[in-house]
Amino acid sequence: MPEQNKGRVAVAVCLIVAGLMACEDKSGPSLPAKPSAPPAQAGQFRLTPEESARMALQLAPVGRGQLLTHREFPATVQANENELAEVTTLIRGRVVKVAVDVGQDVKKGALLALLHSVDLGVAEGDYLKAAARLHEAELAYGRAKELYEGKAVSLAELQRREAAMKTVQAEVREAKSRLELLGVPQDEIDRLGREQTIKADVPLRAPFDGRVIMRNITRGEVVETHQKFFTVANLNNVWVIGSVPEKDVQFIRKEQKVDVLLAAYPHAIFQGTITYVGDVLDPATRTMRLRVTAPNPGLLLKPEMFALIRVYAPSNPDELSIPLEAVQNGPVGKIVFVQRRASEFEARTVKLGSEQGDLVSVLDGVSDGELVVTKGAFALKSEMERHKIEPTP
Repeated sequence: MPEQNKGRVAVAVCLIVAGLMACEDKSGPSLPAKPSAPPAQAGQFRLTPEESARMALQLAPVGRGQLLTHREFPATVQANENELAEVTTLIRGRVVKVAVDVGQDVKKGALLALLHSVDLGVAEGDYLKAAARLHEAELAYGRAKELYEGKAVSLAELQRREAAMKTVQAEVREAKSRLELLGVPQDEIDRLGREQTIKADVPLRAPFDGRVIMRNITRGEVVETHQKFFTVANLNNVWVIGSVPEKDVQFIRKEQKVDVLLAAYPHAIFQGTITYVGDVLDPATRTMRLRVTAPNPGLLLKPEMFALIRVYAPSNPDELSIPLEAVQNGPVGKIVFVQRRASEFEARTVKLGSEQGDLVSVLDGVSDGELVVTKGAFALKSEMERHKIEPTP
C-alpha cells in the first residue's frame, strides 16, 4: 500500500476512537444497578394498622396434649341406698288407714299408715298392770319402813316388802322394754303411763324427707312383720351403676368426674362422681362394677332408667390441637392463619384429625406454640382471596 493511503487509514481510526471516547465522556459517570426486591414468600401477607384495628383479630396458641378420649359404659339409674328406707312393722296388725300413695313427697315423721294391733294392746295392758303393781309395792314398802322405824314390824318384814317392790320394778322395766322392741316411741309410753288408756295403734312414719317410690299395703288387710309396706327414697342424688370391661379398668379411678347420658334426655349431660370401684371382676362377664353418684336436679333421673357413663381419659400427650374456630376452607383443603410477626400472617394448609368440643387435632401444618387466628379468621381469608394469595402447602 502506498505511504499516502496508510496515513489516511491511521487518521480515520484515530478519529473513530476519539469520537467513541467523546461519547463516553458525554454520558457521565455510570450509576450502580438497583438490587431487585426479594419476592414475598408464598401465603404470607401483611395488614395495615387500619386493617388490623378493623378486624379485631384474636389469637390462640397451638397446644399439645389438650384433647381427651372418652369411653362409654352401659349403666342403670338406682336410688341412693344411703338415702333409701324400707318401712316395715315390728308387730302384727290390721291396717286401718293409709295416708300416702306412690310418688308423694313426705317429710320426716309424716304418717304413712296406721295399724291396729291386738298384740300391742296386750303388751300395753301388761305394762299398765306392772305399773299398778309397782305402785302398790312402793306403798307397801313405805308403810313397812314407817312401822319398822316405830319398831312395829321386824327387819325381815321390811326386807320382804323391799324385795317385792324391786321384783315389780323389774317387771315394769321388762314390760317397757317389750313396748320399745315393738317400736313404741318414748312419748307414747309416757302418754300410756299418764292417761292409763290403751290405744293399740301402730303408726308407720317416714324416716326422713323423701318420696314414696313403692307402696304395698291396703286398708283392711292383716299384715305381718316380714312384709315391706313402703319404700321412701331421697332422690336428690342417685346412683348410676355400670359395668366396665376388663380392658378399660385402667382408666377408672375413685373420685373421678364423669358424664352421665340418658336416652330419655338425648341433649342433656348430667355430671357425676365415681364413688365406688369394684375390687373383683365378675367371672362370667369379665366386667367390673362401677358406681357413680350424681345430683338429680328436678328429679329427672329416675330409678331403673338406662344410662351411659362417659369417662374421659388423656389422649396422646404429643398430639397437637387448635380451636375449631381457627380452621377455614381453602382452595385445596383446610387452612389456618399463623402469625409470623406483628400484623404479618401466613395462610397455611393443615391436615386435621378428630374433633372434640371446640378443639380439633392437627396432624400436620403447624408447630407447638405457634399462634393461630381464631376470631377474624374468615376476614383474613377474604383478604387473602382479594390479593389472590395462595396458602403455603
